[in-house]
Order: sequence, then C-alpha cells, then structure tokens
Amino acid sequence: MKPPLRFLTCLLLSVFGSVLPVHAGSLVSGPMLGYSSHREVMLWVETKGAHEVALDYWLAGQPETTQTLSNNDLPTTPAGGQITHFRAGLLEMGATYEYRLRIDGREQPFAYPLKFRTHPLWEWRTPPPDAKFIFGSCAYLNEAAYDRPGTPYGKGTAIFKFMADSGADFMIWAGDNWYYREPDFDSVSGLWYRAQHDRATPDLQKLLASMPHYATWDDHDYGSNDSNRSFEFKNETLRIFRSYWANPTYGEEGHPGVYHKFFWSDAAFFMMDDRWYRDDDLIDPSATQEMKTQYGAHQRDWLKQSLILAQKLGHFTFKFIVTGGQVITDFGGTSETFGYYTAEREDLLKFIALHHITGVVFLSGDVHFTELAKKKLAGTQWVYELTSSPFSSGSWDVEHSERTKDPQRVEGTMVADQNYCVLSLRGPKEARVLTIACYDKTNAKRWERDIPASELK
Repeated sequence: MKPPLRFLTCLLLSVFGSVLPVHAGSLVSGPMLGYSSHREVMLWVETKGAHEVALDYWLAGQPETTQTLSNNDLPTTPAGGQITHFRAGLLEMGATYEYRLRIDGREQPFAYPLKFRTHPLWEWRTPPPDAKFIFGSCAYLNEAAYDRPGTPYGKGTAIFKFMADSGADFMIWAGDNWYYREPDFDSVSGLWYRAQHDRATPDLQKLLASMPHYATWDDHDYGSNDSNRSFEFKNETLRIFRSYWANPTYGEEGHPGVYHKFFWSDAAFFMMDDRWYRDDDLIDPSATQEMKTQYGAHQRDWLKQSLILAQKLGHFTFKFIVTGGQVITDFGGTSETFGYYTAEREDLLKFIALHHITGVVFLSGDVHFTELAKKKLAGTQWVYELTSSPFSSGSWDVEHSERTKDPQRVEGTMVADQNYCVLSLRGPKEARVLTIACYDKTNAKRWERDIPASELK
C-alpha cells in the first residue's frame, strides 16, 4: 500500500529540515573586521532569523587550505538581531586570507573582495613596517522619526565610502560612534535598536569589511549627552558595545569598561574609557575626597604601567593615547576637555616627563572640529594631540569663536566641517616620521603635517 502524501512530507522534513531550513536567515550588517594580530583575527557579523552562520577562510589563492568556523547557537538581542564573533586563530604570520560568509548554507554576495591580513613577524628581525590608519569620531546617522526637529543633524554618509577606499591598514573610532537619542537611552530595547540601526547603514558596509576596526566610546554611545558614571543603563551599554565591536579586550577583571591596548608595527595604542569612572565636569574638585577624575585611579594606573612597559620593550617608537575628549588645551569652553580635570592631567603629563616616555601622541574627538596641537613637557620634549571630529555629525562656527586663539594649535590645522584623518608611520628605524593628513567630506586634502619621532623624545 502506498504511504499517504502527508506521511512522506513529514518524513522528508524530518530528514532534511535541519539541513535546508524552510526560511533562511538574512544578513543585517557586516562582515566587519575586528582586531588583527600575528596569528589571530576577529570577524563580526549580525544576522536575523538564521539557524547557522558559517565563515570559510583560506590562504589567498590556495582554496585547498580552507577552514570553517560555524555558529548555530544564535541568541537574539532585544532588537531582534543575532551577533556572531568569529575568532580565526593559529593563522600564518604576515599572510593574506580570503573568506566567504554563509547564512544557512547560502553564500552571501558582496560587491567588494572579502580579505584579511595577519601581522608580519618583524620584531628583532627587520625594520618596522610602514603603517597607515584612519582616525576620527562623531558619526551621527539621521533617522527622522527619532531625531530632534529642524535641519537634519547628520550631514550625509558618503565620507565613509572615501574612507573605505583610502588604502588604510586599520581604523580607530574615538567615540560617539553612534548617537543615542531620547527614545533610545531610557530603555534596554531602545539602546540595542540604535546600535543595530546605525551599524546597518549601507555606506558603512564596505568600510567595515575593508580593514580592522578598534573603538572606544564617548558620551553619545555610552549614554545620554555628557553622561558621567551615574548613567543608569551603563551595564547594558557596555554589553552592547562589546557585542558590536571586536576589540581584543575590554577593561580588566573586577574593573569593567572599554579600555584596552593593541599594537601595530612600531606603535602602541592605549584606548581609554573616559565615561565609566567619570566624575561630572561640573563637580568642584574640593568636593571629592580623591582626585577629580575621568579615568578613575585604577585605569589611570593601568595607563601608566602600560606606558612604562611599552617604553621598556623597545619596539614602540610611537605611543598613541586615544581618549574621547581633548587633553592638552585649556580652551574648553562648554566642551568636555581635560581642562576640567587639571590635577589628573598634570599627574599624567608629569609621569610621562619624569619617566622619559617618548613618542607620545594624544588622539581625541568630541568637539566637532579638527585641529593639531602641541605642548612642551620638559627640555626639548613635546607631546602632540590630534583632535579629529566629526565624521558626519553637525559642526559649528568654531572659526569665529574663542577657540581660534588657542596658542597650542599648529597653524593651519583647524577644519570646521565633516572630515577624517589618515596617519602614516614611515621611514627607517632611527628616523621614523608620523605624517598626519586631514580630508574633508568631499575627500579633498585640507592639510598635512610631518612629525619626526625625534621631536617626541
């Protein structure tokens, strides 16, 4: 007797259902390249409705070396997304890999090549390799239903296309990487929604896949405007930040936050958290028993110990301290600079001078204009600070403000509209040079300056 059709249908579903889902999942955003090292790379992707997400990767031009990482444990975020971090490990050093992304068995199409690279083993063997990276802050992406009334604050996203085609080796996001609005920062689901929405911006996708990305936060992607350590949802925004970025580490055991460090060629990068432990700007220093702080005592000590170790190891000509707000200027006005935390700033600068920490450059954002500044520490040693802001957020009439009188600014480096900066490390080991170039939203070069490493000693 023939089995009934319904029985055959159920049998086929039981056999093939787990292999070929009736409804395949979809890609929300990514892939994004996270941190890169000598033998390990992190890749990030967000999906919806997927049963399995898989990464196939192989040495460029050698498909026979293909390896696969897969994830079928895909919990859903409060915004309905599924986030996967793929850790590709034990890779060849100094090698280029190609890869593909599969969702429920279906290879995802992209209009650009999917590749990643590992670091070469140059230490103790060759001169440091040249390197180039993008730096900046403040990416406001419009969404009319949630934006404040009036002229849109975001000024377009075409700048991210230019950044994707810059040929940079990696990128550093200095905070305000997305902007929580009032309907976002008073609920868990709203916070997750903003990160998902902004990360999925079409003009970001090629940039995310083109180079590794490292990030710290400032007030707008930590909480409400000008947030201090009292922000009520900061545990949730830390979870969101850790989900949407693929930094190598986050804080330390018992000391949460987004601070971490990484290394690239002969540069060490110290990514600071200026929000989790922050006293409010307006607190009178005499009202606190300890030093008024942005970083907190433990993180400040972590930075000092990290600087000493990087100096002692000897590989790192440059030491970049990345932080949300400006450091060396006293022309803060209403912006959140270290001018409100003078004791903490002097403690840090004194430490750098006392211990002869060479090659120090501060990288900051927040203020919605760009400038290069410098400050003499002792003898012939200078520290520089590059402030780069904004990528796409609104700007202001800084060129007719008190900020134009800042004596620490390097002449001709103020840019008052949307822009990004490219920093290059080049030259022989004993004569390394840091070159900084600033490009506006049309990709026109607005200025370029060279800083010899010898000036930072």
